[in-house]
This record gives sequence, structure tokens and C-alpha cells, in this order.
Amino acid sequence: MRGITIYGCGHDEAALFRSLAPRFGVRPTITEAGVSEVNVELASGNRCVSIGHRSQVTNPALLALSRVGVKYISTRSIGYNHLDVEYASSLGIAVENVAYSPDSVADYTLMLMLMVIRHAKSTIRRVDARDYRLGDVRGKELRDLTVGVVGTGRIGRAVMDRLSGFGCRVLAHDSQPVSDAEYVPLDHLLRRSDIVTLHTPLTPDTHHLLDARRLAKLKPGAFVINTGRGSLLQTEALLSALEKGELGGAALDVLEGEEGVFYADCRDKPIQGLPLSRLQQLPNVLVSPHIAYYTDHALSDTVENSLANCLSFESGERHE
Repeated sequence: MRGITIYGCGHDEAALFRSLAPRFGVRPTITEAGVSEVNVELASGNRCVSIGHRSQVTNPALLALSRVGVKYISTRSIGYNHLDVEYASSLGIAVENVAYSPDSVADYTLMLMLMVIRHAKSTIRRVDARDYRLGDVRGKELRDLTVGVVGTGRIGRAVMDRLSGFGCRVLAHDSQPVSDAEYVPLDHLLRRSDIVTLHTPLTPDTHHLLDARRLAKLKPGAFVINTGRGSLLQTEALLSALEKGELGGAALDVLEGEEGVFYADCRDKPIQGLPLSRLQQLPNVLVSPHIAYYTDHALSDTVENSLANCLSFESGERHE
């Protein structure tokens, strides 16, 4: 029976790993802690490890993994921005992501989109305060709007599939068009869209893809949705546009600097150095803690595919 070390594993994931591992002939070593120089010995003797996306993997931790014999990392995420893949490769460690149901994030994206154009946050706040009057601002209907989808991979295409049922116009932007959508240059999409939703991977080229210059191209009153990665947006520039009333609102499931804040209980401690508090004070901004992916189906996919990836590597189907 092969051994695999599972790092950054929450209780729900751990239960799935324990139930699925015997089917794959795997003996899992599970820890809630993210991989670090302190706990790499848990991987000693195992060529494969599975890591979560919630904490950054440092280069010293990667070096320590290589020294205990790790040759393959399966990251339980679509993105790789929490570790240095090139450095891992230089150490002889292959890194691979996992596929999971794109419907989880696509459903959540549509929910945020509908909530922000119908001013759900301010409505719920009023109702919670037992104020049942109509709000000052009317909502909008998706069929009357143009939605710009930036990034048309599996999730972006799933979002476009859902939007087709609402009758709105959809514009798309991607460096590698893969569908029959109406693809346009990014600046063109920004000028014409009432809603812009981000689904492109975070890379050096897409870091701050929507910066102050590009945000200024948006229509007055436009909405921004981000369920991709926080650093696709230049947060301070977004805040400035929102506070000046230049945008209609934003819905953010991801945020620059979210590490150590999202997934933690911060009720009794101040949050330093993040614009999170300013964002949350705005009545037209929705923030959720990077949970768009978090469904029964997607979590099961993630665990099963992480195990399958490791076994494929061990069997030689994935090369070192």
C-alpha cells in the first residue's frame, strides 16, 4: 500500500480522504497544518504529497520536501499561485493541480452577480434592522445588461452557459479563445460591459489585470465580480472607484492579502493592513471568504482527483 502525505487538510477533507483512500490502495498521513520546514518529516518515505491552497508554500519548505524524497505535489486547487512551480521543478518535484466541478464556482458567481445588481446587502441589512421600506435604488435585470467574462476556461465557460438563460449579452476575453462566444479585446470589453466577472488564472501577466487605468475604462455604475484570485484586481484602485461612486458595486470572493484572514475566526482581533474593513463598510460591496468552490460535489472531486493524480505519478503515467 502506497503512502501519501496530505497537508493543509480540514476536517471535511480528512473524512473524505480516509473514506476514499482504501479504494485507491493508499495509506494517508493527514495533517491540518500546511506544509513547512517544521513538518516535512511527515512526508518522509512518501514520494507524493497533496497540499491545500489556503497557505503559501515557501521555497525552503519545497527544498525540505525534496530532501526527504518527495517527487510529486498534487495541489488541491486550480491555481498555482501559492507555490513556486519553477523552483519545485528545479528540485526535481513535479507539481500538478486538480480538476473539480466548475459548477461550484459558476453557480456562486451568478449568485453574487444577482445579489449585487439587486442590492441584496443593503436590503438584508435594512430588514435585519426591521426597516421594511423600499430602498432608494432600484435593482437591474440581467436581460438588460451586458456581461463581460474575462477568462473562458472551464469555469468561465460554465458562467457563460448560465448567463445564456438570462437573455443578457455576453462578451468574452481570453488569450486563447475556445468557444463560440463574442470575443473582444479587454479594453473593449471593459468599456461595453455593465458587469465584469474575472475567471482568468493569476500569473505575472494577469497580476492587477484590473488596475486603476483599466478600472477607469468601466462604464459609470458598472459592477465587478471576482471569484478568481484576489490579485487580479488592484484593490486600492477598486476601493477608490467605489468610494468615489464611479462603480455600481462589487462582489469579491477573493481578496489580495487574504492569507491568514480568510478561513480564520477574526471576531476578537483587529485585521491590520488590509482594505477589508473599508470594503465591508460599503453598502454596495459583498465580500465572502474564498468559498465559491466549497460544495459537496467539488470537494469530493478535489479529494478523489488528488489521490488519482498521485497514483498516476507512482505508476509512471505522469513523468518526473
